[in-house]
Amino acid sequence: MRLIWIILFISTALRAQNFELHIEAKTVVPGKKIYLEYINETGKIVKIDSASPSVQRKVTFKGLVKDQGAFYLVNFFDTPKPQKVLVILEGGESIDIVADGINDEDGKSAFTLKGDYPNVKFMLELMAISKEMEAKVRKWNQEIQVDPKQEKRIQAEFTQAQAASTAKIKALIPQMGSHLVALWATNFLPAEKEMASLLEIADRLGKARPTHPQVQQFVHNLERLQDVNEGAMAPEINLATPEGPSLALSSLRGKYVLIDFWASWCGPCRRENPNVVKTYANYKDKGFEIYGVSLDQNREAWLKAIETDKLVWKHVSDLQYWSSAGAQAYQVNSIPQTFLLDPAGRIIAKGLRGAALDQYLAQLFETK
Repeated sequence: MRLIWIILFISTALRAQNFELHIEAKTVVPGKKIYLEYINETGKIVKIDSASPSVQRKVTFKGLVKDQGAFYLVNFFDTPKPQKVLVILEGGESIDIVADGINDEDGKSAFTLKGDYPNVKFMLELMAISKEMEAKVRKWNQEIQVDPKQEKRIQAEFTQAQAASTAKIKALIPQMGSHLVALWATNFLPAEKEMASLLEIADRLGKARPTHPQVQQFVHNLERLQDVNEGAMAPEINLATPEGPSLALSSLRGKYVLIDFWASWCGPCRRENPNVVKTYANYKDKGFEIYGVSLDQNREAWLKAIETDKLVWKHVSDLQYWSSAGAQAYQVNSIPQTFLLDPAGRIIAKGLRGAALDQYLAQLFETK
């Protein structure tokens, strides 16, 4: 009898760790597969399964979750710019995903997730908050292009809306408990302003999941984040330029340097670039330089974005996506992100963008 109970216990435990993903692509790429990818604690993406769509354009992935919970990507057809859908799995899930399958000309695509699980519920709520903010930013950018005199008003509205968006996200986080979606939610909180919230999440997850590799990495990264606080000496970055040779950040000492983390695939970054171009033109002859660190994976896309957006300052990249050595050194988990350095290489401001950056530099160079 005891042996039967042991077998039943093992069987129940395995079922609790199982997951099923039922996937439908509205559009398929002939001869191409849909892939399931695992994101490890360093951000590296590893393909772990694949399947060809049925005549109904459907595939199903089943398995045991890694690490008692992990982050996965459904990669549609592994094209040069594939649609990818993030899924957070902790075991026991059966989730339905319906996606466009390909991106449109602007690199956009849509998908739906269905499943009565905390990670799905809170992911969708976070994405809704983010999309609402992105829609407002697009509208404001259009307004500024039509009437630049509205910039001051729009900047005030943006600051107010950003604060409201952050407040909504912070209100959700306690409800997430120790589910891994709380870890994902940290991507929506600017570290320079919300360190207390990040430390609270690290404490809660660290106690609930002390051996989880993603949690351990997050706690470690928060500790390292103290090294890039305002007042700290900027960690070195030395990566390849578009021309080939590497360029060390320290070689720009003697100027005020803006480290600009961005990527060609980052919509908010590309929308911000016109503002950065304008700012650079205003201050480049006064002792100001920009050191752009791209989180691209595709060299051609990186170079094309530089040319298209007319980004005439210094650029570097190791083409390692979120595993970029630069992003790791500065604990960058969302972009665009900026760090402003003084001529000695000390961090004097973080997260400056748009009018806020221009105003900061105006005051800075007025007092010199």
